[in-house]
Amino acid sequence: MGGTNRFMDEALIEAQQAAERNEVPIGAVVVLDGTIVGRGGNRTREMHDVTAHAEILAIRMACEALGQERLSGADLYVTLEPCTMCAAAISFARIRRLYYGANDIKGGAVESGVRFFNQSTCHHQPDVYSGIGETAAADILVEFFKGKRGDTI
Repeated sequence: MGGTNRFMDEALIEAQQAAERNEVPIGAVVVLDGTIVGRGGNRTREMHDVTAHAEILAIRMACEALGQERLSGADLYVTLEPCTMCAAAISFARIRRLYYGANDIKGGAVESGVRFFNQSTCHHQPDVYSGIGETAAADILVEFFKGKRGDTI
């Protein structure tokens, strides 16, 4: 799918599946010891739940699979820079590393906006790597919203 590694490729698949459900196309996977233990794509409309972001769903699945509320040692791959809610969940889950694709100037909270992990009240800061599969992640979003506006190529 154009990602720079297989885990971001899996997150991009989740994003594409979200688009097919008419959800904003964002996907995420949680990886522990080289194995995907959680995955998700946005389902806010489907579930009528504003918290059903890709990251939250992937974290929930991983916690359930592992039988624990903390994901120390796990990495999260997500196609778009997480919002404040998702950044907080990443911190509370003790995610080791965050890899994300495209920046979100309007809604992001990692390198944009509030920069959640840089706040003194943030208890855990993951290592952050941005721009992983950035073009593919941005393209999925651009195409989705182009279709919503009725733009033609």
